[in-house]
Amino acid sequence: MTSRSNAATANSAIELDYQDQDFQRIRSMIFAQAGIYLHEGKRAMVFNRLSKRLRQTQQRSFSDYLDALDCSADSPEWEFFINALTTNLTAFFREAHHFDMLREMLQNKPAQQAWSIWSCATASGEEAYSIAITAAASLPAAQESVRIIASDINTHTLARASQGIYPLSKVEHLGDGILKNYFQRGTGERDGLVRIQPWLTQWIAFTQINLQSHSWPTHIAQLNAIFCRNVLIYFQESTQRQVLERLHHALAPGGYLFMGHAEHLGKHEDLFKPIGKTVYAKR
Repeated sequence: MTSRSNAATANSAIELDYQDQDFQRIRSMIFAQAGIYLHEGKRAMVFNRLSKRLRQTQQRSFSDYLDALDCSADSPEWEFFINALTTNLTAFFREAHHFDMLREMLQNKPAQQAWSIWSCATASGEEAYSIAITAAASLPAAQESVRIIASDINTHTLARASQGIYPLSKVEHLGDGILKNYFQRGTGERDGLVRIQPWLTQWIAFTQINLQSHSWPTHIAQLNAIFCRNVLIYFQESTQRQVLERLHHALAPGGYLFMGHAEHLGKHEDLFKPIGKTVYAKR
């Protein structure tokens, strides 16, 4: 026990060599891999997040770590690199007006029409489950008429999302009705935790998708609604355009795009028209 503790202490005490050229390389590499633009103010954040991984892999310099990545485009380490640098901030029913509008859309759709909804940056799953709860509360037979795809580039948070387990503190504000109908409370060792009802989890297909990838899975097509919220702010304008064009192509005629409160279409209104607060319809 003592030797393991001493090893952990020694490992955490390693002084990592982190130069300006390392930060610039990281900026280029994450942009090429995921389209994410890191501005100069992210220098400390990059060090804090990646230094944990360097210590885990017993690297002593960022340069050596990045050299190893550059030498192997297929290295499994790329997954850890991307996971460390992606931000995953979300909450249940975040930007509640979007779910009010989604409820109206679902209730007004033709009874026999099946809907496909994509949460394309689902992080730890709160957005996807909020969509599922909205569908379940809006339609008498939502399981048969609504298909939900939940994706993210970060495989670690995606794995947590598929489990559907959260601290009770994250859902207490939702009200007793939602908690009773859509969550199970943990007991014993799991006291203080809740789990999404298994029948609701089965409505959602979790899959890893890089929005910057040259090809998306074939089932990302003819979608009725896409939640792409607080994602485009991490991309440069040229990348934003590319992603928006592909989202436009993935939507069925008349499909809807939900964006974050800090995002706007700007020069891209040739693709979508506004129909509500940060909600757009495909042109």
